[in-house]
Amino acid sequence: MASLGVAIAAGPLGCFIVWRRMAYFGDATAHAAVLGVALSLTLSLPVFPGVLMVSLLMAITVSALSGKSFAMDTLLGVMAHASLAFGLVAVSFLSGVRIDLMSYLFGDILAVGKTDLTLIWAGAIAVITLVSLRWSGLLLSTLNPDLALASGFNPKREQMILTLALATVVAVAIKVVGVLLIAAMLITPAATARHFSRTPEAMAVVAAFIGGLASIGGLRAAFVLDTPTGPTIVCVAALLFLAGDALRRSAGALTARQ
Repeated sequence: MASLGVAIAAGPLGCFIVWRRMAYFGDATAHAAVLGVALSLTLSLPVFPGVLMVSLLMAITVSALSGKSFAMDTLLGVMAHASLAFGLVAVSFLSGVRIDLMSYLFGDILAVGKTDLTLIWAGAIAVITLVSLRWSGLLLSTLNPDLALASGFNPKREQMILTLALATVVAVAIKVVGVLLIAAMLITPAATARHFSRTPEAMAVVAAFIGGLASIGGLRAAFVLDTPTGPTIVCVAALLFLAGDALRRSAGALTARQ
């Protein structure tokens, strides 16, 4: 249930990440989650709000600095790896606190409790609701910011809404797939859905379905093969992407022959 909630939220949001070519943006936000974990444990606070606040702060910082002095890919590369490094260093200073770092880096769905499950689904529902209500503005701002502005939408506001949704997904997904693989769950189902969709709305729905399929298949494979759940889910998602690409190429070749 936890992985399904993450997949449903990450699918539609991942479409905007793909359309805006913001893959590294998702990485930077996710990597900052380690720092959020360290700060939460240091202050004896729940992990979820700490990760949410730090991820949101990272996303806002990157959005504010983009286009100012450095190219976007350069800025994201520095911020992503620096935040991960600072987070790992901060964790090493935690004395008297037991922390399974691997579970935060790669996820541990077996450690998800009832409270975590409630937070995951609450976050997923919040993200889906937010994206649904702001769909027109988000889509138009993604395709043509000038046209969005002329139509009464503020592209910067829509960017902040997308940033908030991304930070929420990162916070709820950390227990399921870990900070190093969250970006994969955002991008891979959306990239796969592109092969089977004719409209943006269809792509969002298909991405959520593929993410759910990868989650269920990954959990089953992890149980049978006795492998880590987070990486196995991402492996299944990657295999679905390759299968989708192969089907697209086969269909294209068949159409060309006809």
